[in-house]
Amino acid sequence: MFRLNISAVLFLLIVSSSVFLLFQLYYYRKYFNKPHILSRSGHMTSSDVQWHAVKKFLALAQRFKLPLFLADTTTLTLLSQDALLQRDRLVREPHCSFLCTGRPVTSFALYANQWKYNPGFLSAAQEKGFEMLELRGEDPRLASLDTLSGEEIPLHFLFRLQGFIIQVVFLYERSGNYLWHGALRLKANTDTSFATFRLLDYGRHAGAYDRPELVLTVLDGLDVRIPRNISHFLSQQRHARFLECHYHDARNFVQAKSLLRLAARCLAQLNVPFWLSSGTCLGWFRQCNIIPYSRDVDIGIFIADFRPDIITAFQDAGLTLKHKFGKVRTFGRFYFKGKGQSVEDSLELSFLSDDVKLDIFFFYVDDGIIWNGGTQAKSGKKFKYIFPRFSLCWAELLELKVRVPCETLDYITANYGDTWNVPLHSWDWKTSPSNVLENGVWPPANWAELIQVY
Repeated sequence: MFRLNISAVLFLLIVSSSVFLLFQLYYYRKYFNKPHILSRSGHMTSSDVQWHAVKKFLALAQRFKLPLFLADTTTLTLLSQDALLQRDRLVREPHCSFLCTGRPVTSFALYANQWKYNPGFLSAAQEKGFEMLELRGEDPRLASLDTLSGEEIPLHFLFRLQGFIIQVVFLYERSGNYLWHGALRLKANTDTSFATFRLLDYGRHAGAYDRPELVLTVLDGLDVRIPRNISHFLSQQRHARFLECHYHDARNFVQAKSLLRLAARCLAQLNVPFWLSSGTCLGWFRQCNIIPYSRDVDIGIFIADFRPDIITAFQDAGLTLKHKFGKVRTFGRFYFKGKGQSVEDSLELSFLSDDVKLDIFFFYVDDGIIWNGGTQAKSGKKFKYIFPRFSLCWAELLELKVRVPCETLDYITANYGDTWNVPLHSWDWKTSPSNVLENGVWPPANWAELIQVY
């Protein structure tokens, strides 16, 4: 009687199963694991157009070696870790899961310093069916020189294919070791119907970024570079607004560059954000430099960002603590204003480097206003300087990337009045500011803790 060899049967089963699995894998890769070109009806959908346009553009970019990466906020958000966990139930286009966002634009960023302008690229794009709009502007890196060249540089390229827009934003290296892109400003002869400009991710204002580390990946069957730390890049994009200094009105002023750099370095190590305040902010806004007859550097910090080790950090950096005024939570407790009260109030620190002073004013947010305090050491009198609410933007001063109030004119006018553009050599911090109010007196019993002069 014929007897089956169990081992042979198992071997045949394993081989046939493996062949079947390999066939399934081949079939899947060939027919399903690539973006679709036509919908079931045989007509191009908006997703088809978007994927087709991005594919054509990336092929051109690879051919002409464009140093660019995907900077589209919607696509990058889909790629974020939290979104990936929910992708299966949120994505409606299974074969174009990331690049087909439903928006009429996809954004890329290009490292301008690594690419030599090549008219052949634009000609090739037109041959592929792209319409193109090139937007240029003045090079701000030359604006600080005594003789302005007037040279314009490319800031944004817009490519249009079948109504779909690809935006290329140019990122330029600035002397403060960061990347910058310009605002998108339409000239009188620009075709305003070329794109829906309000939908573009970049161009409402200039922006400043740290250089992102890039990785090469495959999205919807296309090779593309993306930031390795997507969340960090998206966070920077939301807060990237950059204000250019008014170089045309600037003069050559004495600089306090080293002290400002030291302050920025110390606070960056502590992860404490700051902005230019008082006279230093005025100098940046009015003359793109430190006011020459001012012998101090002024910065602001929100009290919520205070850390007790700020003082130690500056002392370790070689600065001398000149005075400490006001009340602050420190080492788990408050300095007390009175029995049963524990309110932070009017904190101010001052450090000395040779004969140049660094003043740090801490700002408080109360009922629609922002204010900082001042203290007269000999009398214990308190003063309050009131500002309208403001947000923070990036700017550049003395080749250093710093923050300033976005609503700079309102901030300056509140402090210095409508004549802020008239230099004053005489200034009394207790009476001259337009926004100063008397704010009581520190209790003499607490002076030892609240008014410390060194």
